[in-house]
Amino acid sequence: MATEPLIAVFIDFENLALGVRDMKGDNKFHVELVIKRLLEKGRLVFRRAYCDWSGYREYTREFHSQGIEMIDIPQSRHSGKNSADIHMVVDALDLCYAKQHIDIFALLSGDSDFSPLVSKLKENNKRVIGCGVKSSTSDLLIHGCDEFIYYDDLVRVAAKPKRTRGKTEPKDKKTEAMDKLVEIVESLDTDYDQLWGSMVKQTIKRVHPGFSESYYGYNSFSDLLKDAEKRGLIGLEYDENRGNYLVSATTR
Repeated sequence: MATEPLIAVFIDFENLALGVRDMKGDNKFHVELVIKRLLEKGRLVFRRAYCDWSGYREYTREFHSQGIEMIDIPQSRHSGKNSADIHMVVDALDLCYAKQHIDIFALLSGDSDFSPLVSKLKENNKRVIGCGVKSSTSDLLIHGCDEFIYYDDLVRVAAKPKRTRGKTEPKDKKTEAMDKLVEIVESLDTDYDQLWGSMVKQTIKRVHPGFSESYYGYNSFSDLLKDAEKRGLIGLEYDENRGNYLVSATTR
């Protein structure tokens, strides 16, 4: 089994919430879209969001359901708007030095003020993934990160209809399994030049911890992959030397 990168997630929530308000369509920030994308990249071992939550109480239930610790930074005339930013920077640097095993720091914000933090994390051999709303994210922050995820792109992908069934086709167990598999494969296909079946399974288990191929009527994960290939949903190529399948996304 491949080693899973360990990821710490830091969320500058007010910056994101204000950025989403300027987007067309849905003006609510859906943190689960970002968490899911990060789970495709590794295991999340730290999740913390910073904000004066008195103005965003409608998000409390969703953040708790995603296992995110919510740090309340009440605004005052003396603290100013950067108080939450400062707390986030201090905590990120503290974690960087105290927990050497963390591989990736995910910074959810579009604020250029975090650029020095990005530089310091990279100086300490940490990979940095940024995430923010396209229209309100600083180019300085984008170019400083090793990778940047646009929230707008996550929303657009989530809104796309599933390829595994038509609008009127009922959703049975195997169709549900195909939905989850194809979604993961299409996303991972953008991250890796070579995508192995073992990596796909590992990722599905991170994103959907209760996933079990036997529940969906398959004797093994390989059987699930073969069925998906038979349905024209993915491409498969068996590597005898590795005893593993090379998986690729397909388009209709």
